[in-house]
Amino acid sequence: MPKSRSVFRCTECGAEQPKWAGRCDSCGAWNTLVEEAVGRPGGRAVRQALQTSASPPVRLSALTSGAQARWQTGLAEFDFVLGGGIVPGSVVLVGGEPGIGKSTLLLQCAARLEAAGVPTLYVSGEESPEQVRLRATRLTEDAGAVHVLGETRLEAIVHHAAALGARVVFVDSIQTTYTEALEGAPGNVGQVRDCAARLMRFAKEAGPAVFLVGHVTKGGGIAGPRTLEHIVDTVLYFEGEATLDHRILRAVKNRFGSVDEIGVFRMTGAGLEPVSDPAAAFLAGRHTGVSGSAVTALMEGTRPVLVEVQALASKAGFGTPQRVATGLDHRRLAVLLAVLERRGGLSFDALDVFVNVTGGVRLAEPSTDLAVLAALVSSVRDRPVPADAVFLGEVGLGGEIRPVAALERRLAEAARQGFRRVFCSARARGAPEGLELVGMEGIGDLARRLAA
Repeated sequence: MPKSRSVFRCTECGAEQPKWAGRCDSCGAWNTLVEEAVGRPGGRAVRQALQTSASPPVRLSALTSGAQARWQTGLAEFDFVLGGGIVPGSVVLVGGEPGIGKSTLLLQCAARLEAAGVPTLYVSGEESPEQVRLRATRLTEDAGAVHVLGETRLEAIVHHAAALGARVVFVDSIQTTYTEALEGAPGNVGQVRDCAARLMRFAKEAGPAVFLVGHVTKGGGIAGPRTLEHIVDTVLYFEGEATLDHRILRAVKNRFGSVDEIGVFRMTGAGLEPVSDPAAAFLAGRHTGVSGSAVTALMEGTRPVLVEVQALASKAGFGTPQRVATGLDHRRLAVLLAVLERRGGLSFDALDVFVNVTGGVRLAEPSTDLAVLAALVSSVRDRPVPADAVFLGEVGLGGEIRPVAALERRLAEAARQGFRRVFCSARARGAPEGLELVGMEGIGDLARRLAA
């Protein structure tokens, strides 16, 4: 019997090293080397693998170019994020914090697919079939026809999926799955990578779509080696605040659709309900006539979404003034405060500043800078901004206001939601009917117009 050996593999880049070190020599990441037991096949096994017949190469011109049919789940927001439905033979990784609703969402998808005549298999490695049934009784969908398998061994999962003829397989979760071909406990680097790779091969060769549930680390990334996200076709993150009803499904990788698309769901006692109008949902609790509030439109993939930015500037009680941001990078907030103080003439030396983006949304694009500054100016002066106004613009270090991308779609969404004015760059053009563009060159114009 050949002896197995151990190597240390980096969870970030996948590089292999013979001994442990605090820092990976390949990518430079710290504390990412994890021990992995490796068994090398003997020469006979290698020769047999080389003699295995494979599909011959074909010309691209010989392949049909027709659009591949997708399976619709009936959950409009879920199908939208995937790019129009589930692609046969694809592998989708769904990550999210514990209790966010990943298993509930996938169980609802399985129930709807079964009702549409698409055979499914739900593999539960963390709950028994009886526990899955208890969760299914709370759902609006009837999940009684879904086949459930309580198994963590990869070989058994593939066998039962093939025997059942399942067209969609849900594996909950990939961290609990293991293969007998490797040593080591479920969840280690080698087990996660090898199980995901073998499920990917099963999907490509046999044709079913495979959904993998992934745990999330404290840093917000999916647990396991970084190569896990490279193996799969699509990576979805399920996000949301535990205290809010809304959940956001975000595509960060999609070989069959647009990236950065989001789907919005509402968590109810009967499961997750798609939100058909996310902009209206995010603005539902907005109070007009209150200082420190401004509305902006950000692009989530191809979809414009209107959100409210709230700011509060109050006298600092003691020591260094606080700078607290929720939904906004604190470094970006520091830059905007410096620009507003230097170019706008407002001092924040003795003020605590708090900025919050409602609905659990994060502002990642600079087109929302103007809304943050408008909320700050409104809070300092204790004067509300116009209730029918939207703020769109990137703010430079010189205080200039620059135009934003995809302006037409943002303006159209603002007009659809009933807004009548848009504060933006003076170079912006193309307002739809009923919408007035208030052009500004710099933040000095913003301060004067909000004071009028």
